[in-house]
Amino acid sequence: MGEVLSQNEIDNLLASLASGDLDPDAISGEEEKQVRNYDFGRPTKFSKEHLRTLEIIFEHYGRLISTNLPVFLRKNVQVTVASSETVTFNEFSNALSNPVILGIINFEPLNGNIIMDLATNIAYAMIDRMLGGAGQALDKARDFSEIEMTIVQRILIMMVNLLREPWRNVVDISPILQRVETNPQFAQIIAPNEMIAIVTLNIKIGDVEGFMNICLPFITLEDVMDKLNTKYWFSTMQENRDENFKEYLESMIRRVDIPIRAVLGKTTISVSDFMNLQIGDCIRLDTKVDNDMDIYVGNIKKFTALPGASDDSYAVRVTSVIREEE
Repeated sequence: MGEVLSQNEIDNLLASLASGDLDPDAISGEEEKQVRNYDFGRPTKFSKEHLRTLEIIFEHYGRLISTNLPVFLRKNVQVTVASSETVTFNEFSNALSNPVILGIINFEPLNGNIIMDLATNIAYAMIDRMLGGAGQALDKARDFSEIEMTIVQRILIMMVNLLREPWRNVVDISPILQRVETNPQFAQIIAPNEMIAIVTLNIKIGDVEGFMNICLPFITLEDVMDKLNTKYWFSTMQENRDENFKEYLESMIRRVDIPIRAVLGKTTISVSDFMNLQIGDCIRLDTKVDNDMDIYVGNIKKFTALPGASDDSYAVRVTSVIREEE
């Protein structure tokens, strides 16, 4: 029912029309409403805010991979977030190649699983590097052997364990790699028409570059969807003061074990002399008994010292510290 005007309002309206202050065409029709089509087959369950928060989480995750993966590969690794989108699980599975590396991850305590899809060229480069190669991908894709799958599984377990820290501000998770599949048909973890969020990471290992897709079903994240927004994210982030963070780093570094070598001296002998060495033989070194010894921390010469003993063990007494500029 339309709004009923009083007699005073009617008189004012007629006066405005008579004076020309009011255009009758402006009030002749109703305001047109903007209607947007809604696809019930693809319900919008992930908002832009949800996707942006997931990108923030996996940007942190990418930095962790860039730090930890070089320990295995002994090569520089760069990881960045390429994109994020929402699709149906059927569209995701249809886009997968064969063979493929799919890690099925139990996302405890959340219900359901997530999928980690690793590009085969990146997997081949990792395997080649782990087996002593230069880290090159194969020209043509092929099935993975059992030994290669064991290596890939070891790397995926490391990657899965790194998921704990980025998700800590949302929920404390205990992810477990349940299995690794190379055939997309055996990775049907949800119904084909269910909506999922896909976060794509770009991984670069030397000259080899490829993608890793993280498939996050809505039914798995449903319990924490309210927390997947930047406002909640930044409000719950723990603020680390510079001094406290510095002390924390120092305390962690102090626990690291490092090898130390004390070098008495060096010399060169022939192979025949080496083969004929017997107990009691003397080897002449290039140092004198009163010279300082070089002390190496790892492979870096850091101290000079004099030899001695402490109780029943050999020991050295540091005489000088070699600075980096020296």
